[in-house]
Amino acid sequence: MGDGSWNLRIYVTNLQMERTLRVKGESHIGGVMLNLVENLDIKLDWSDHALWWPDRNLWLTRTRSTLDQYAVQADAFLHFTPMHKTLRVQLPDLRYLDCRVDFSVNTFTAVIQLCKELGIRHPEELSFCKPLESHHLKYNWKDLKHNKRNKETNGKNGPSDGSMFISNQSPSGSTGSLDKSLTPFVCGSSSIKAQPSHPARTHDGAWNLNHDNVNIVYSPNGNIPNIDKVNGSAVLPLSQSPVMPSNKARANLLRPKSLVERARMNWVWLDSSLSIMEQGVQEFDILRLRFKFYCFYDLNPKLDSVRINQIYEQAKWQLLNDELDCTEEEALMFAALQVQINLQSTIPQPSLDNNSAQSAGDDDIDAALSELQVTLEGSHINSLSNDITQVPELYDYLRFLKPKRFTLKAYKRFWFTYRDLRLRLYKSKEDFNSSNATPIYDINLRGCEVTPDVCLTQGKYGIKVEVPGPDGMSEMYIRCDTEEQYAKWMAACQLASKGRSLADSSYEAEVATIMAFIQMQHPTPAPAITAAPLDIVPEDYMPPKFVKRLKGKLVNRISEAHANVKNLSLIDAKMHYIKACQSLPDFGITLFVVKFEESKKEELLGVAFNRIMRMEINTGDLIKAWRYNTMKNWDVTWHTKVMKIQFENEEIEFGCLSADCKVIHQFIGGYIFLSMRSKEANQTLNEDLFHKLTGGRA
Repeated sequence: MGDGSWNLRIYVTNLQMERTLRVKGESHIGGVMLNLVENLDIKLDWSDHALWWPDRNLWLTRTRSTLDQYAVQADAFLHFTPMHKTLRVQLPDLRYLDCRVDFSVNTFTAVIQLCKELGIRHPEELSFCKPLESHHLKYNWKDLKHNKRNKETNGKNGPSDGSMFISNQSPSGSTGSLDKSLTPFVCGSSSIKAQPSHPARTHDGAWNLNHDNVNIVYSPNGNIPNIDKVNGSAVLPLSQSPVMPSNKARANLLRPKSLVERARMNWVWLDSSLSIMEQGVQEFDILRLRFKFYCFYDLNPKLDSVRINQIYEQAKWQLLNDELDCTEEEALMFAALQVQINLQSTIPQPSLDNNSAQSAGDDDIDAALSELQVTLEGSHINSLSNDITQVPELYDYLRFLKPKRFTLKAYKRFWFTYRDLRLRLYKSKEDFNSSNATPIYDINLRGCEVTPDVCLTQGKYGIKVEVPGPDGMSEMYIRCDTEEQYAKWMAACQLASKGRSLADSSYEAEVATIMAFIQMQHPTPAPAITAAPLDIVPEDYMPPKFVKRLKGKLVNRISEAHANVKNLSLIDAKMHYIKACQSLPDFGITLFVVKFEESKKEELLGVAFNRIMRMEINTGDLIKAWRYNTMKNWDVTWHTKVMKIQFENEEIEFGCLSADCKVIHQFIGGYIFLSMRSKEANQTLNEDLFHKLTGGRA
């Protein structure tokens, strides 16, 4: 028109009707929405609505910006739609919740909001990821994009950034797909209404939980109940989980058969800096809420009952689905803890909040005094001498092996001394005490990689140590004679891997944790239970490889192992399970298939809370490791999808085959962000810093 105005088509999703407005390029987004509401002349609360541009996959949420600033022209077709939509969320314990989630904010913020409703502290450790199917483990991510079956699954409605969302629904978000969904036990309040299986839309901030054909309305401002009943079935709070999920939920779990298949599972994480709608997620789609970063900060049984339960459940399913490796003794210990948790969940538990105000105050005072003591002393000195001016030292006779290619050599006995992160080996104690003592080996353990090599049935207490060097990782083995000896030296090596010496205040706690971990694995002659109190199905408690190996012996072996943990409370058993998982070598290492610039073959990249690792693709053997504290810069060349990381002494460059490089970038930035957390009670999440570290474009 002569005045510069033009027609803008807008579809109102709630009313399923279209309106055409006369606008100009300088029209503000807020004004366009106001004119639209006036044109509709329907008395509804439109405050949760915003403009969505489907063709550009973009929310127009900056109400003061103009149409020109958003590049909206006459050919645009916008949607006026609610920002909060129903999302079916699968929790780590495999339950499904139909939640009202903000589709217009970035994923990081949406997860924070949801975790607040669920009562999960430290939401920065979690994120949304996409559901997987078995064929996704057969191809790398780059090949998946061109795979015919995957194209059919995704349809035409894909995200603009090229990431891959596996949609279980039609592009329009048809609720009919929910009939095929898996709904085990759910948490809910006592306000129960029988409704159809399709989730109802609410405008009061409440969201709905489906249990078969019963819809349970849970108010975000209400309290999570202890136990409720729906049609005679127990509806558990999020701090407890059913012993077993539904058969359909269990059947949808994937079991990777190799390290490569494990790596192919990790492309599914949503981009934290984009909204979930910008990543192809439609209303009523299914997303999984999972712990993404494995550095659990300040686990407090009094405050984190929901968080502890969900961490336990995620770790349990990782073990049972072969996503984590463990020994036979460790598997039996985990099964015994799982039995104890299931038994304890059937009986009333003492409330953690029943302590009097006085005793709670005393606990706080004791904790404050302990922290003050550590602060004033600098550290807790662990030494045979009480003289705090001496540097703590560990020494004993141990056996040592440094393998060489093409040769088989036995362990040799040496006198070991460890002080200030340096491990020295002498031929004997007498040689060490001589005036001109020269060590046979002098090893700097700072930044080493430590792996337990223990088999209780064989009396083997070994420690595999890999030390960084200019040509990669140098491998060596230490063999201890007793459990106590192993606990002391293993704790020392673990602290050295973090750059901490024996003077660190956590040394004694590390020793105690290792000893407790070993004690729980000891076989006991008298089982604490029989199969009667709890029907033990071996497949529900042990990884498949041990079920096949032990066959008919498993129920008795699990019952015997249970005697070691029979006195643990519900929350203590879960905490022991989590701590034991954290002791496993594979726990918390996220794998990716990559190609380094100088190499033509595929390799694995492992991302952990404090380092990244270059690994052999078939065996997982460590080739080299780099610590985050030596990292100077990391970046992605987005058009070539190549990641570059600069360290103090070298620079590496690689492309990722099993995921977008953006996923690795966000893992590294996320772990660096989490390492900055402090003990301040009033700390708030610095979302800007998180996006600066993970976004790659700041």
